[in-house]
Amino acid sequence: MDGAKVRAIVLGTAQDGGYPQPGCMSICCERARSDRSLSRTPVSLGIIGSDGTCHIIEVGRKIGEQIEIWKGFGGFEWPLKSASITHAHLGHTDGLRLLGREVMGARGITLHCSESMLSLIHQTPTWNILVEGGVISPRPWESFISFEPSPDCGFTITPIPVKHRAELSDNHALLIRGASGSLLFMPDQDSWQETLEGSTIREWLSSLGADSALIDGTFWSSSELSGRDMSEIPHPTVSESLELLGERADDDPDISFFHLNHTNPLHDESSNEFAIVRSMGWKISEPGDVYVLG
Repeated sequence: MDGAKVRAIVLGTAQDGGYPQPGCMSICCERARSDRSLSRTPVSLGIIGSDGTCHIIEVGRKIGEQIEIWKGFGGFEWPLKSASITHAHLGHTDGLRLLGREVMGARGITLHCSESMLSLIHQTPTWNILVEGGVISPRPWESFISFEPSPDCGFTITPIPVKHRAELSDNHALLIRGASGSLLFMPDQDSWQETLEGSTIREWLSSLGADSALIDGTFWSSSELSGRDMSEIPHPTVSESLELLGERADDDPDISFFHLNHTNPLHDESSNEFAIVRSMGWKISEPGDVYVLG
């Protein structure tokens, strides 16, 4: 691809525990253990600016494997210019320490996040040491205010507040906009009702100006986790999202489901659930999916 184009590359598609998930001995995860090509890392997105700079959204513990995926599609250059974090939950932040002197030895990576997330970083010694040591240079964002992750990168990011369990920090979806395209990155939300505030999904995405969207697909159904209180881990199910969306029309945004829990049957391309999503014109994200944004 043309190196002057802004490109976003899907690096991870699983929920925070990854797939297979540690401690899961059920058939869903044993299947992935027996065939490592089926394994998936927690959600992450790599972006290559028009100037060749590299930026990442979410810094999980599998960042090393994700960089290898990125390298396979060309354009990856170390060091990272910036990182952006949507919220404080495990799979979105548990690779921050890997940036430090014990592993990558990075310096001066601009870290974009909310004031709430930055406050938590300063309160957490194992993260704050990265600030004090110059590994990361935090720059808090303001909701709905677009910013360039670095000068001349050719794209902007707009943080969109989205309600999701806020015991540690607030949560944002991120709209990445290049010269000729835009992509919404939204791995987590509590409910469509709270996110949409009376709009439809199509109306909401249109109001944001999103041509494509990676949306929360954590669970297929509310009965997926036997013995667990699903109210403790609120997410709209894919079934609910499909009911709200209906079939895709030609002028609809390109919507893909990601952040899949290890129990989600969408991990299995031969499943009826996978076929349903595809037959309705929507997609399930795969590592290496590329969005050209201008």
